[in-house]
Amino acid sequence: MKTLKGENIQLRALEPEDLQFLFDTENDESFWEVSHTQAPFSKFLLKQYLENAHLDVFEAKQLRLIIQENTNEKPVGIIDLFDFNPQHKRAGIGILIHTEHQQNGFASEALKLLIDYCFTHLNLHQLYANITSDNEKSISLFTKHQFKIIGIKKDWILSNNTFKDEILLQLIHE
Repeated sequence: MKTLKGENIQLRALEPEDLQFLFDTENDESFWEVSHTQAPFSKFLLKQYLENAHLDVFEAKQLRLIIQENTNEKPVGIIDLFDFNPQHKRAGIGILIHTEHQQNGFASEALKLLIDYCFTHLNLHQLYANITSDNEKSISLFTKHQFKIIGIKKDWILSNNTFKDEILLQLIHE
Protein backbone atom coordinates (compact mmCIF):
# COMPACT_ATOMS: atom_id res chain seq x y z
CA MET A 1 0.00 0.00 0.00
CA LYS A 2 1.59 3.21 -1.20
CA THR A 3 -0.07 5.36 1.47
CA LEU A 4 1.64 3.53 4.32
CA LYS A 5 5.10 3.35 2.74
CA GLY A 6 7.65 6.05 3.44
CA GLU A 7 11.23 6.69 2.49
CA ASN A 8 12.76 4.56 5.28
CA ILE A 9 9.88 2.62 6.81
CA GLN A 10 6.47 1.24 6.07
CA LEU A 11 3.46 0.49 8.21
CA ARG A 12 2.02 -2.95 7.68
CA ALA A 13 -0.64 -5.21 9.11
CA LEU A 14 0.19 -7.75 11.77
CA GLU A 15 1.26 -11.18 10.54
CA PRO A 16 1.47 -14.52 12.37
CA GLU A 17 5.27 -14.22 12.11
CA ASP A 18 5.08 -11.16 14.41
CA LEU A 19 4.28 -13.35 17.44
CA GLN A 20 7.81 -13.26 18.89
CA PHE A 21 8.17 -9.52 18.21
CA LEU A 22 4.86 -8.81 19.97
CA PHE A 23 5.76 -11.14 22.83
CA ASP A 24 9.10 -9.37 23.36
CA THR A 25 7.50 -5.92 23.07
CA GLU A 26 4.49 -6.51 25.29
CA ASN A 27 6.64 -8.16 27.97
CA ASP A 28 9.34 -5.48 28.05
CA GLU A 29 8.65 -3.81 31.39
CA SER A 30 10.30 -0.57 30.26
CA PHE A 31 7.27 -0.05 27.97
CA TRP A 32 4.60 -0.91 30.53
CA GLU A 33 4.06 2.66 31.70
CA VAL A 34 3.13 3.90 28.23
CA SER A 35 1.09 0.80 27.35
CA HIS A 36 -0.69 0.69 30.74
CA THR A 37 0.36 -2.94 31.12
CA GLN A 38 0.51 -4.47 34.58
CA ALA A 39 1.17 -8.13 33.87
CA PRO A 40 3.01 -10.17 31.24
CA PHE A 41 1.26 -11.49 28.15
CA SER A 42 1.45 -15.16 27.20
CA LYS A 43 2.28 -16.30 23.68
CA PHE A 44 -1.06 -18.11 23.70
CA LEU A 45 -2.97 -14.87 24.34
CA LEU A 46 -0.93 -12.96 21.75
CA LYS A 47 -1.50 -15.73 19.20
CA GLN A 48 -5.26 -15.36 19.75
CA TYR A 49 -4.88 -11.58 19.32
CA LEU A 50 -3.04 -12.12 16.02
CA GLU A 51 -5.78 -14.46 14.83
CA ASN A 52 -8.30 -11.62 15.27
CA ALA A 53 -6.03 -8.85 13.93
CA HIS A 54 -7.70 -9.14 10.54
CA LEU A 55 -10.83 -7.39 11.83
CA ASP A 56 -11.64 -4.13 10.08
CA VAL A 57 -10.83 -0.94 12.01
CA PHE A 58 -14.53 -0.01 11.86
CA GLU A 59 -15.42 -3.30 13.55
CA ALA A 60 -12.52 -3.60 16.02
CA LYS A 61 -12.39 0.16 16.84
CA GLN A 62 -8.61 -0.12 16.85
CA LEU A 63 -5.76 -0.71 14.43
CA ARG A 64 -2.26 -1.91 15.27
CA LEU A 65 0.44 -1.68 12.62
CA ILE A 66 4.03 -2.85 12.61
CA ILE A 67 6.64 -0.20 11.80
CA GLN A 68 9.11 -1.96 9.55
CA GLU A 69 12.35 -0.82 7.94
CA ASN A 70 12.21 -0.84 4.13
CA THR A 71 15.79 -2.03 3.67
CA ASN A 72 15.65 -5.26 5.66
CA GLU A 73 11.93 -5.57 6.48
CA LYS A 74 12.83 -5.73 10.17
CA PRO A 75 10.18 -4.57 12.67
CA VAL A 76 11.37 -1.59 14.69
CA GLY A 77 8.17 -0.65 16.50
CA ILE A 78 4.40 -0.50 16.66
CA ILE A 79 1.90 2.26 16.00
CA ASP A 80 -1.70 2.05 17.19
CA LEU A 81 -5.01 3.71 16.57
CA PHE A 82 -7.27 3.24 19.57
CA ASP A 83 -10.69 4.47 20.66
CA PHE A 84 -11.53 4.73 16.96
CA ASN A 85 -14.88 6.52 16.78
CA PRO A 86 -16.28 6.85 13.24
CA GLN A 87 -19.39 8.69 14.49
CA HIS A 88 -17.31 11.55 15.88
CA LYS A 89 -14.47 11.01 13.37
CA ARG A 90 -11.66 10.72 15.91
CA ALA A 91 -9.09 8.28 17.25
CA GLY A 92 -6.16 8.15 19.63
CA ILE A 93 -2.62 7.37 18.50
CA GLY A 94 0.10 5.54 20.38
CA ILE A 95 3.58 4.78 19.11
CA LEU A 96 6.44 2.68 20.40
CA ILE A 97 9.88 2.35 18.86
CA HIS A 98 12.24 -0.24 20.34
CA THR A 99 15.11 1.40 22.20
CA GLU A 100 17.81 0.20 19.80
CA HIS A 101 15.96 1.83 16.88
CA GLN A 102 15.20 5.21 18.47
CA GLN A 103 16.76 8.44 17.21
CA ASN A 104 16.59 7.26 13.56
CA GLY A 105 13.51 9.25 12.55
CA PHE A 106 11.32 6.13 12.39
CA ALA A 107 8.72 7.47 14.85
CA SER A 108 8.37 10.75 12.97
CA GLU A 109 8.00 9.05 9.62
CA ALA A 110 5.51 6.51 11.01
CA LEU A 111 3.44 9.23 12.66
CA LYS A 112 3.31 11.25 9.43
CA LEU A 113 2.21 8.18 7.44
CA LEU A 114 -0.52 7.32 9.95
CA ILE A 115 -1.80 10.91 10.15
CA ASP A 116 -2.08 11.05 6.36
CA TYR A 117 -3.82 7.66 6.29
CA CYS A 118 -6.31 8.70 8.99
CA PHE A 119 -7.29 11.95 7.32
CA THR A 120 -7.28 10.59 3.76
CA HIS A 121 -8.58 7.01 4.01
CA LEU A 122 -10.47 6.92 7.30
CA ASN A 123 -11.93 10.41 6.87
CA LEU A 124 -11.17 11.36 10.46
CA HIS A 125 -11.54 14.91 11.72
CA GLN A 126 -9.18 14.68 14.68
CA LEU A 127 -6.48 12.62 16.34
CA TYR A 128 -5.24 12.75 19.90
CA ALA A 129 -2.45 11.40 22.08
CA ASN A 130 -2.02 10.99 25.83
CA ILE A 131 1.58 11.44 26.97
CA THR A 132 3.07 11.68 30.46
CA SER A 133 4.54 15.09 31.15
CA ASP A 134 8.06 13.69 31.62
CA ASN A 135 8.10 12.02 28.17
CA GLU A 136 9.76 14.93 26.41
CA LYS A 137 10.70 12.90 23.29
CA SER A 138 7.07 11.96 22.62
CA ILE A 139 5.76 15.45 23.34
CA SER A 140 8.33 16.85 20.93
CA LEU A 141 7.43 14.24 18.30
CA PHE A 142 3.72 15.01 18.37
CA THR A 143 4.10 18.81 18.53
CA LYS A 144 6.50 18.59 15.55
CA HIS A 145 3.54 17.09 13.66
CA GLN A 146 1.26 19.99 14.62
CA PHE A 147 -0.48 18.36 17.59
CA LYS A 148 -1.46 21.02 20.14
CA ILE A 149 -1.41 20.61 23.90
CA ILE A 150 -5.01 21.10 24.97
CA GLY A 151 -5.00 19.93 28.55
CA ILE A 152 -3.23 18.34 31.47
CA LYS A 153 -4.68 15.54 33.57
CA LYS A 154 -3.12 16.02 37.00
CA ASP A 155 -1.73 12.99 38.85
CA TRP A 156 -3.23 10.76 36.14
CA ILE A 157 -0.64 7.97 35.90
CA LEU A 158 0.78 6.10 38.89
CA SER A 159 4.27 4.84 38.08
CA ASN A 160 6.82 3.57 40.61
CA ASN A 161 4.71 4.93 43.48
CA THR A 162 4.73 8.43 41.96
CA PHE A 163 1.83 10.16 40.28
CA LYS A 164 2.54 11.79 36.93
CA ASP A 165 0.57 14.31 34.95
CA GLU A 166 -0.65 13.24 31.53
CA ILE A 167 -0.77 15.74 28.68
CA LEU A 168 -3.56 15.56 26.12
CA LEU A 169 -2.52 16.56 22.61
CA GLN A 170 -4.87 16.99 19.68
CA LEU A 171 -4.59 17.44 15.93
CA ILE A 172 -7.66 18.69 14.10
CA HIS A 173 -7.77 18.22 10.34
CA GLU A 174 -8.65 21.56 8.83
